[in-house]
Amino acid sequence: MILLLGASGYVGEAFVAELNRRKLAFTPLSRREVDYSRFDVLLNFLRVRKPTFVINAAGYIGKPNVDACENAKAETLLGNVVLPVTIAHACQEAGVPWGHVSTGCIYNGAKIRDDAGQWCLELELNKPEVRELFLRSPERFKGYSEDEVPNFSFRHPPCSFHNGTKVLAEEAIAGVGQNYIWRLRIPFDEIDSPRNALTKLQKYPKVYENLNSFSHRGDFVRACLDLWERRADFGIYNVTNPGAISTRQIVEKIERLLKPARPFEFFADDNQFYTAGVKAPRSNCILDTTKLLAAGVQMRTVDEAFESAFQGWRVAVA
Repeated sequence: MILLLGASGYVGEAFVAELNRRKLAFTPLSRREVDYSRFDVLLNFLRVRKPTFVINAAGYIGKPNVDACENAKAETLLGNVVLPVTIAHACQEAGVPWGHVSTGCIYNGAKIRDDAGQWCLELELNKPEVRELFLRSPERFKGYSEDEVPNFSFRHPPCSFHNGTKVLAEEAIAGVGQNYIWRLRIPFDEIDSPRNALTKLQKYPKVYENLNSFSHRGDFVRACLDLWERRADFGIYNVTNPGAISTRQIVEKIERLLKPARPFEFFADDNQFYTAGVKAPRSNCILDTTKLLAAGVQMRTVDEAFESAFQGWRVAVA
């Protein structure tokens, strides 16, 4: 039996669907049933029920976005740091392996190969010349690997409070028992939802242009479960659809495939974006998925995943 924490959340719902599809026995545990934020309570539950694996898809992200975490720092710390640390030590004590949904939004920028063949770090991916180079030569861009220190954290400010806590959690649980740290990056899929990056993009009055890695929600949970079923080495994995895509490229797909009623407007630059009521700094980065692929786990390219999402676009049924 697999124990699933955070089953009612955006990513948790996708785990529920995939576990059902695979016909894997699992228990979605809510804090109303068992307060798994308490070490003694969770440890007792693990010892009695003896799950083979634990999935933690719980956490605090804030609504409607991470800006809310700036005004709810205690809740953010409890949900994103204290909770995973509690789960890590309870699972270690009970001898149960587990997986933790983290985030890839703990980096900023990407590496770009210059004309001399050298890889240089570029932190500002929304520069016009960078975007133009990506459109011409995407192969000259390389993302961050799992062994590189996050550069969008409390140790490397500025960062959002939400993302800072996610880095703290990774540091605190690394090496505690047997665990996977699955890095999710800007989740989306074909189902219209307030948590879907594509839904958000279509509802913004103005769009922020940048270049990023993304994770199709269904592809993400399938890859996470594939790592477990393959008994891949424990550790950190960037679980994103290989490649990167710009906001403008996504908008072009929306216009071509969904025929929106209104035209998209873009912020002129970062200054205009951050003076429009945005509270927390935003991460824009590319992640490298070499480690995931080396473990034998395949994901569609980011372009294929977006095309599929728009082709199957539908409104969620309550």
